Amino acid sequence: MMWFNQLLKTVSRIIIPAVIFFLFFCTAAVLALDGNDILSQVDKNMQPQSYEMYRKLINIEPDGSKKEFVLYTVKKGQDKMVALFISPASEKGRSTLRLGDNMWLYIPNVGRPLRITSLQSVVGGVFNNSDILRLDYSVEYNAEKITDQGDNYMLELKAKSSSVAYNHLKMKVDKKTLLPVTIECYAVSGMLIKTLHYTKIKDFGQGIVRPSMLETDSPLHKGYRSVMLFAKINKKELPDEVFTLNYLSKVDELR
Repeated sequence: MMWFNQLLKTVSRIIIPAVIFFLFFCTAAVLALDGNDILSQVDKNMQPQSYEMYRKLINIEPDGSKKEFVLYTVKKGQDKMVALFISPASEKGRSTLRLGDNMWLYIPNVGRPLRITSLQSVVGGVFNNSDILRLDYSVEYNAEKITDQGDNYMLELKAKSSSVAYNHLKMKVDKKTLLPVTIECYAVSGMLIKTLHYTKIKDFGQGIVRPSMLETDSPLHKGYRSVMLFAKINKKELPDEVFTLNYLSKVDELR
């Protein structure tokens, strides 16, 4: 019996530390979950690297009246995007270009493209140019903190530069789909500028499954709402020539 007790002691000296180490390792692995990796995956799930897209923007006034815009959009890589206005007739033929932090608006019959900023809006309403010409979130933000909220992760994101429209974001991400649920957008002062709500998950084909509706409201625009409806997203290879100032008058040829 003594030999059995001695065996138990020996096994305990080996097994118990191993179990403690394993539990510590697993806990550390959970705590070390990288918010930037999650953010990059969110970007991949939201949009292909190169694609074309049709969407409708709706601005809703406090009295219920609406103004609608239909845009054809192409994007390549992480920092190139062009959007062409298809309707209404008053806006048809206008196009916008984004290259990194730089943005331009092309208006037919105007001599040259005009520089615009991320906080301006070519459509009015609650969406600004940064929302309309959205690059990958991981390009503009670093994840500084991640919180496990059960079914969701809460990512606290800080802008990489002062040229970004929002100083920091709080992004709620669904754990199962790794898609955004809500995003709160803040100024440097800590003031809430707007909240983005992603809803209506849709299968667009080609492995693209993502929200088909984006709604936003803002304490700075009380009573006003803006909605973005995504109707079609297709993977499409695009030449770099498309994303130049000289091509803005010819974007309609891509359709």
